[in-house]
Amino acid sequence: MVLYAVYADDMNELGERVRELRDRHDISLREFARKLGDISPAHISDIENGRRNPSEDLLQKMAQVLGVAFDELQRLDNRIPVEELRRAMRQDPALGFALRKAVEMNVSSEQILKWAEGKDAGKKGEDK
Repeated sequence: MVLYAVYADDMNELGERVRELRDRHDISLREFARKLGDISPAHISDIENGRRNPSEDLLQKMAQVLGVAFDELQRLDNRIPVEELRRAMRQDPALGFALRKAVEMNVSSEQILKWAEGKDAGKKGEDK
């Protein structure tokens, strides 16, 4: 199974790019939200600040309003696609149990990443 990691520095690349493009086009938060349809300015602000993630449909609308290719914004979205995660849990039900256990134990994303990096470093050492 391939492990995907989202590092804190990279987590908000999408939001930062959206804000940069919106500013470049001199579009206010309210005007941008209005152009996107039934979206509140607070929702857009949350996306730009990395507190929320846009749906694929909203991301397509954002790309259109900002005059960029959908793929450009999609590449900056560092989340694991939900369907990919569901598929992985169907293939390995213990993965779902492990994730629930991590949530119950309040394990932070930083702790998981440190653990994964340690395991990855161990595997690289074994290859020698």
